[in-house]
Amino acid sequence: MLDIAFIKENRAVVEAALKNKKRSVDLDALIELADDRKVLRGKIDEVNRQRNEAAKARNIEAGKQLKEELAILEAQSEVVEKKLVPLLLAVPNIPSPDTPIADDEKGNKVIRQVGEKRHFGNYSPKAHWDIGEAMGLIDQETAGEVSGARFTYIKGALAMMQFALLQLALKVLTDEDVLKEIAMRAGLKVSTKPFMPVIPPYMMKSAVMNRMARLDPIDERYYFEKDDLVFIGSAEHTLGSMHMDKVIPEATLPIRYVGYSPAFRREAGSYGKDTRGVLRLHHFDKVEMECFTRPEDGYIEQDFLVAIQEHVMQLLGLPYQAVLVSTGDMGFPDQRQIDLETWMPGQGVYRETHSADYMGGFQARRLNTRLKRADGSIEPVHMNDATAIAMGRILAGILENYQEPDGSLKVPKVLQQFVGSDIIKGA
Repeated sequence: MLDIAFIKENRAVVEAALKNKKRSVDLDALIELADDRKVLRGKIDEVNRQRNEAAKARNIEAGKQLKEELAILEAQSEVVEKKLVPLLLAVPNIPSPDTPIADDEKGNKVIRQVGEKRHFGNYSPKAHWDIGEAMGLIDQETAGEVSGARFTYIKGALAMMQFALLQLALKVLTDEDVLKEIAMRAGLKVSTKPFMPVIPPYMMKSAVMNRMARLDPIDERYYFEKDDLVFIGSAEHTLGSMHMDKVIPEATLPIRYVGYSPAFRREAGSYGKDTRGVLRLHHFDKVEMECFTRPEDGYIEQDFLVAIQEHVMQLLGLPYQAVLVSTGDMGFPDQRQIDLETWMPGQGVYRETHSADYMGGFQARRLNTRLKRADGSIEPVHMNDATAIAMGRILAGILENYQEPDGSLKVPKVLQQFVGSDIIKGA
């Protein structure tokens, strides 16, 4: 949520953000309601002051009259608040100055490409779904009979590889020496405080997800109306709300969490798209990073998270490109979004496997998560979230990049200690 003073003082910037993020909000009505709220709050404060004086003077008649006046003002304030809050919540975050302005993903900007694409010689690389099915590692047919479309069974050695990826992510994110090395190689002067591992709740109250600015569009969520609970679409949904309505002392920042959880997505707008394989499922598992920082450290924290993502990709030996996401493709609460896209030789394209989202103070205002400075001043904390490993998508990348002509699959060297083998020949 944006600060009302910012909206008033930077109306042209807000209007541009609305246009570029394809949103519509009546700013005239919003500002008028905000002014009304300010006036009513002033009147309420004055009536309360007069009530205190009447109480001290034991003026019962004046106290009774002021109480009635207060009730009227509070009722008026409640009406204004109910009209104002939805408008405020509908205003998206302001994109960073370096965010490309475009209608969709076609306007995304490739920042860099890293890693050599493998040459397969006379062998034509297969898509991961063909490899997985042939090796008995992916079973979408049975999952379709049991659960329906966009579900899968991941089996045998590929399931072992998923747990190996989890171990790798935790090893990197909880080791300060590794984080120091990553920061040094990336040329970042940033805290290398390790991440705290968390297994978060997989469901959350709809109101809290709305405060995270991740409830909309509701069609993408699995919502249980009777219980007013929503399945999370990422661990960041329940990690990011851990400190709502709390004040965080400056000395404790940054706070960094790494969460492992399932992610549930209805994929409502993707009919007929990526129906095979493990790239677009209703359920997948994910390792997610969530960070809380001082405002002045927000951008460098995002750069650090991307550096961590790239470090893991380089350990896995997967070619990728880093992409600065455009206004028409980025999330509603995002100030800057950077994606990593992994090269999929069986499909002949880069596919998105990681996202790093910097929200600034946008989510924190909605969550009422604040930072208390050493001098006692209080302001919104700044928040980042980023994928460490989206399991299905990275497994797809490994299947396509490490396939062999004889039908076997090499195991990335960094995972061999966890998998217990250097080659997989089937489930």
